[in-house]
This record gives sequence, structure tokens and C-alpha cells, in this order.
Amino acid sequence: MPQKIWQRALEQLQLQISKPNFDTWLKDTKGISFEQDSFVVGVPNAFVAEWLRERLSSLIKRTLSNIIGRAVNVQFTVLSTDPAPSVSQTYADGGTSTKLLPGTKSGHLKTFYTFESFVPGECNRIAYAAALEVLESPGGKYNPLFIYGETGTGKTHLLHAIANTARSKGYRVICTTAEQFTNQYVLALKKNSIDEFHDHFRNTDFLLIDDVQFLSGKTQTQECLVHIFNDLYSNSGQMVMTSDCLPKTIPAVNRKLSSRLVGGLVVHLSPPDFETSVAILEAKAVTSNAVIPDEVLRFVATQFKTSVRELEGALNRVVTHAKLSGASKIDMGLALQALADIGEGRSPIPAALTPKLVIDTVAGYYGISPDVILGKQRDKQAALARQVVIYLLRQEKHYSLSEIGSLLNRDHSTILHNFRRISQSLKTDTDLSQSIEQLRRQLRRQ
Repeated sequence: MPQKIWQRALEQLQLQISKPNFDTWLKDTKGISFEQDSFVVGVPNAFVAEWLRERLSSLIKRTLSNIIGRAVNVQFTVLSTDPAPSVSQTYADGGTSTKLLPGTKSGHLKTFYTFESFVPGECNRIAYAAALEVLESPGGKYNPLFIYGETGTGKTHLLHAIANTARSKGYRVICTTAEQFTNQYVLALKKNSIDEFHDHFRNTDFLLIDDVQFLSGKTQTQECLVHIFNDLYSNSGQMVMTSDCLPKTIPAVNRKLSSRLVGGLVVHLSPPDFETSVAILEAKAVTSNAVIPDEVLRFVATQFKTSVRELEGALNRVVTHAKLSGASKIDMGLALQALADIGEGRSPIPAALTPKLVIDTVAGYYGISPDVILGKQRDKQAALARQVVIYLLRQEKHYSLSEIGSLLNRDHSTILHNFRRISQSLKTDTDLSQSIEQLRRQLRRQ
């Protein structure tokens, strides 16, 4: 019964929020119980529970109340996870990685990099799923797991999330960088302790190496890693590597190492798309205990597109500016001030594109009052102008259907119908396409 109700709720919620947000925060939830007007939703972890309470609680409550037919309260509880594997003092036979020992070699783990704080989206979903899979089946078909992408796309975050989770389950973990690995190897050669060095890296369950492109041209280090790789692979030890490029494009890497790096699964992390960027900023705002309007989050997401690191840095700048200036709240004006000096090589930040500006501009273009767009008139001119506003708010401002509905005083199903209608018309109506393009240019000039 609760799960059936929740499934209906999910179907409606999917229409009201963006797909990346739905997949990130709601896709893996379950209806747990419904007693005495209290509906309990199960979520994967505490981070998701906090985000849903902060951002979607009212919408979820309203959706459930409409389905059930009376007001209900909503609670979020973390779903129980499978117990950690038991610790064994001996290696398992048969090729599966069940060898566990008390005491973990963790290197310099960044404990704040976890799966709970990683925001999956279209740009990283495959890599995220693969990272979870290697923890479910270490030493299996994704061995090694090779993650590549540009700086700031989340490679190190995923690497340390794997390491932290593996360590919490009792696995022996070595997480290092290619530079540290090379330095330790050179030191071992100098101290004539190369056997101890080999044993240290061979006798582990998870070997994770960041930035393997650093091994370029280091012939002896590469040969050493190949031998360690072979030993770990034969003992079903899981290896995870990251790089800023594909294995075959790393210069001056020997054929044996290159072939081993591509022998498992190679996945790409691309810069965050708009929806994922907004989700990342929303999560960052929650952890920073900052109340930031959606308008500001969208603005930051459109201005800083290169990397997650750049996004978070921009938001940190806004939050810090608010604290140091003693501002009572964060708004677009404050965000523009905080980000005015945005670094060499970037064009100045344009003025914010507000919903009011979109409505006023469209109304002026069609020779009607903004109140007509917001009102109930259904004549051809008013209906067309209203559809154009819906289209521009969706395409240019990336508003959800429910948000556009609130702005135009209409329910999300009406907004969806109008959006689909104008999207279909644009495929055949060249005059409408030209009007939309003229309005876009006019809005950008303003």
C-alpha cells in the first residue's frame, strides 16, 4: 500500500521537477509506511534526507495529500544497508575479492569526499554507477576501473569515495597519487628496499592511484606498476585509476601498462551540465547552511560551466561576501557584487535575466500588457504570448514546469501542454522561430 501510493506520487513529481534532480534525489526512494496521517519515505542516505527536507518537502507533502485525499505529514528515513562483510584473516580462494584483514592502509584519504556528497547527473552517471559496482564486486569485470576527465570534474572525489567506503567495510586500501607512488619508488631504490615497496602495494585489496598521467616518461616506475598490477589482478585485488586523458593518449607510456589500463572499464567524466550544476549548488548551499534563492543558483550555474571546482568556488565567494558584508540575505544584487571581479580571461557577467523581464519583453513584442499574459484571456494573441513566455522561461532560465506554473498562476499540466504545443509548432512555423530568436536577442541586449 505505501509503495503503491509513493509510486503514484513519483509519477506526478517527475512532471514537476527536472529529470537530473528527480534521478538524483527521488529515483531510489521508497514508500515505507503510512499510519495516522504520517507518510514515511525511505531514502538511500542522510544527505538525501536532509536535501529533500530542505528543498522538496512542501511539494512532496502537497502531492501525497492530493493522492490520498487528506492532509498528511511526510518523514524521511534512511533505508538500512547491507551489513559490512565479515573480516577474515586469510585470503579467499577461487578468484573473488573476499580477502579482508583488520587494519587498513589508507594513505592520505580525504574523508570529506564521499558518495553522499557526490551529486550524480547526466555528465557523470556512468562513472558514478561503475564506482558503486566495484565496491559490490571488487576485482570483478571492472578491474581496473579507469576514470578520466578534465580538471575539476570529480575524478578525485569519486576515487576517495571508493576508498573511504572500502575502508569502512574492512578492506585494506591504498589510495595515493602517481607522483607519490613515483617518489616512494625512487626512495625505495635509494634505500635498497624495493622488496618491501612491492610487498606494500601487492598486499592490499584496493589500490587507487590518482593522476596516472604523471607516469609519462617514467619507464622504471611504469615497469614496477605493471608487476604490481599483475600480482593484484591474479589475487582479485581491485584497482582504480584516474587521469586527465585516455590511457592511449598519455604520452610515453609503455605498451604493457597502457594495455592493462584499458583492460577493465574506461569511463569519462565531462563538465557538469546545467541541471547537474544547479543540483551541485543546491547541495553545497545545504551543507553551507545558506539560504540561496533559486535565481542566484541558476545564475551561478550559467556563468561557471568549466568544472565542479569552479562552481563551488563561485558559490563560496557569494556566501563569504554575504557574511563579510553583514548582508541579511543573499539575492541577485549581492551575487553580482560578489562575482563582479571574476578573473582574467572571462567576459563580464551580464545582468540577470529575470522572469519579469521575460514577461515584459514578450508582452511588448506582441503589443499587449503583461497582465494579459498573467491573466485568463484566451484570445489567439494572448495565448501565443503566454506560450512564448513559457518556452523562454523553460529554455533560457531552465525553470521547472511547476515553477513556471507558479509564475503564471497555472497548474503544471497546463504549462506542460503549452510547452509541448509551442515546441511542436517551432518545428514547422518559421515565423514563430524568427520571433523567438528576435526575442532572445532582445533579452540578451537588455
